[in-house]
Amino acid sequence: MSDPARDSRFLLRGIETAVRDAGVLALRWFKAPVRSWLKHGHSPVSEADIAVDRLLRDRLAALAPHGGWLSEETDDDAARLDAAEVWIVDPIDGTRAFLAGLSDWTISVALARAGRPVLAAVYAPVTEELFLAAAGAGATRNGATIAATAGGDLRGARVAGPRRYLESLAAISREIVLEPKVNSLALRLTRVAQGVLDVAFASHHSHDWDLAAADLLVHEAGGTLTTFGGEVLAYNRPQPTHGALIAAGRSRHRTVSELIKDRNIGQR
Repeated sequence: MSDPARDSRFLLRGIETAVRDAGVLALRWFKAPVRSWLKHGHSPVSEADIAVDRLLRDRLAALAPHGGWLSEETDDDAARLDAAEVWIVDPIDGTRAFLAGLSDWTISVALARAGRPVLAAVYAPVTEELFLAAAGAGATRNGATIAATAGGDLRGARVAGPRRYLESLAAISREIVLEPKVNSLALRLTRVAQGVLDVAFASHHSHDWDLAAADLLVHEAGGTLTTFGGEVLAYNRPQPTHGALIAAGRSRHRTVSELIKDRNIGQR
């Protein structure tokens, strides 16, 4: 009989190896000549994104051959909707940062079952930070346990995200600390899991591949990630996009959620 805990550890080790190798591959193009173009008229993609996507698909398919596939850089296949589990992948989250020679881009991988991530990795190759999580087993950074910050007070809270949300919150709570935007959305949310940020926001229309791995990391680190309306995210739906989001430790998440509801943050 299969041991679920052992199987999860095996899969997580395989994911770790895959994302580390993907990071080595991506770094070949980092701060070097790389061909890039715009997809859908506005979003940048590069040959590095495509190469990393191919590597990850080969490696992850070997770990879970019957898993579905949902990646930013692969044409969507509706067969994923019928799969018992699905890989949700962003080969390079923060391509603009990657192309600009900045450090805050990541490789993001999650395995989801029944609409929720159960295994996750967010890897930042430039800073050599590997974040891992398994459902029910906590979250780590480079092997050390991480945790979202406790408490519900916004005084001195470090907050990052789209400027319009920060300005709305700062107008209500003037003692928050506005942090620079983290270009990789997966990393921005993961910084909440790590306790480096106290609150992080995401705009409307983020995708499964931006969110799934960081979502599990935040929850396993004792935090909460929801829509502004308080809904937990469901993944691998026909349309893999989401509304505006907030991530924070549980008590602070309640504080900010109440302010959002009372003051119409995000509606201005």
